[in-house]
Amino acid sequence: MSNSPNENYIGIEDAALFLNIKPVTLRKWVKDKSVPAHKIGKQWKFKRSELEEWVKSGESAIS
Repeated sequence: MSNSPNENYIGIEDAALFLNIKPVTLRKWVKDKSVPAHKIGKQWKFKRSELEEWVKSGESAIS
């Protein structure tokens, strides 16, 4: 069993797929600080649970 600190995070491609948007759109949202994201090293990572909550909360335009 791996206890990698990144195991609970997904990358920008998977997060965009999960949100049904293009990666370029997600990168813009990250830049605008409108989506919950975590910078790990040089990469932006996302917790699926945070993305789900963000969508449910209505803070995104996605439903």
